[in-house]
Amino acid sequence: MQPLVDQLLRTLAPSLYLAVALMGTVRPEVRHLLYILSHTLPSFIISTHPPFTLYKTSPPSNMTDPRTGAAWILGEKFEQKYPHLESIDALWNKKWKFPCERSLYPFHDGKYEDFAPIFETLIQKGIHDGYSVEYTKEFLPTCEELVKRADTVAGSDRQAGIDLYLRACAVYRIARFPYINSDVKREAYEAQKQAYMKAAALFDCPILDISIPHTAGTEKDEGKEVPLYVRYPKGTSKDSPVPAVLLMCGLDGHRPDNTTRSDEFLKRGWASVIVDIPGTADCPADRRDPTSPDRLWTSILDWMEQEGTFDMKKILCWGLSAGGHNAIRAAHTHHARLAGAVGQGAGTHHFFSRAWLEKAKDHEYPWTALPALREKFGYGTEDEFMDRAQKDFSLLKTGVAEMPCCRLLLINGTHDGLMPIEDSMLMMEYGMPKEARFFTGLLHMGYPPANNFVYPWMMQVMGSAS
Repeated sequence: MQPLVDQLLRTLAPSLYLAVALMGTVRPEVRHLLYILSHTLPSFIISTHPPFTLYKTSPPSNMTDPRTGAAWILGEKFEQKYPHLESIDALWNKKWKFPCERSLYPFHDGKYEDFAPIFETLIQKGIHDGYSVEYTKEFLPTCEELVKRADTVAGSDRQAGIDLYLRACAVYRIARFPYINSDVKREAYEAQKQAYMKAAALFDCPILDISIPHTAGTEKDEGKEVPLYVRYPKGTSKDSPVPAVLLMCGLDGHRPDNTTRSDEFLKRGWASVIVDIPGTADCPADRRDPTSPDRLWTSILDWMEQEGTFDMKKILCWGLSAGGHNAIRAAHTHHARLAGAVGQGAGTHHFFSRAWLEKAKDHEYPWTALPALREKFGYGTEDEFMDRAQKDFSLLKTGVAEMPCCRLLLINGTHDGLMPIEDSMLMMEYGMPKEARFFTGLLHMGYPPANNFVYPWMMQVMGSAS
């Protein structure tokens, strides 16, 4: 490791601009470090396979914020096509193998031993397209075997049953990635939910799978009921209502993917209400209507108030990735009903522009992002999405950013290649003062340290709400 560090330091010295070849075989941890460095050093690209070449990139042709003319904070990486997009082999070995070995997002609750053989098969068969049915089908036998094993042991060993069900859910999650765009992926998601509820029924504090009427919905919306996962701390009642977090999921992370967050809420005596966002999973809101989330949150908050088990003076919302846009919007449209909101990894304005999307589609998303984004926002073609989305969904263009808002925390990595950090910073220039925590050089969502800053902020807001 030290020779590698020495080489990096020598290469990064201001006087050196020549390529340095780092020869030999290195451990996966070092390869992943190279990948991280290649996404955090604005002026260099590092190959993550032998020869491990570090070279200075050529000057970019278009890397400015169209609003101000300033360079994107992402720097020259804005022009790059990220290396994991080369093939399924590259996705596995350059991006996903490292977090999978450690059960990190998006492999949380999973085991490396469940995934490695599947990706070996995908590589051997040359199945590169995660949007395809062929990709999804390779995961399903492993999912089904894990559920069978869980069914067998759950009656005698509760924790072993939970672990196996959650392992199955993790495999189902990657099977239905990056977007539910076919019957096969829909079936995988339905099976994931079934396995998850089997696990959740065994939790000390179970998760309730309920559907509520979409009372604020219109005929344009895509359904008349809102599916929710609700989890209460022990002792919750109408005589003892509890604070709650309305968790708004993302583009590919859905209701069964948030056990850790709901566990953290329970530790603090809070309930969780987990919901999918418009254009994803089971959400009934009209994906093409920028105002449909407003109706969705009204239906949910009205139901929560009528239940009587939630302390309505202490309700926070937390939006994840694509859900961050919804949380920031809700902080303004529902400011009188929320004590606070967290927009994590959020797109608010630049994200919806053609200038950004034409490059961001080839950044850190596992596959090119445009097919998923086009479907999520309800456009007929990718060109229509890139041409019209900013006018339709920008929180600046629609005037939302100038409305009053509740306390709002903006959090992300400064080198987010999907949702530009400028979109979080921009919110500080409009309307009421906001709060922010940014992580220099880190990627989308500011992982891994970001959540360690969200929970204390939430506790402070809950403590001061009255």
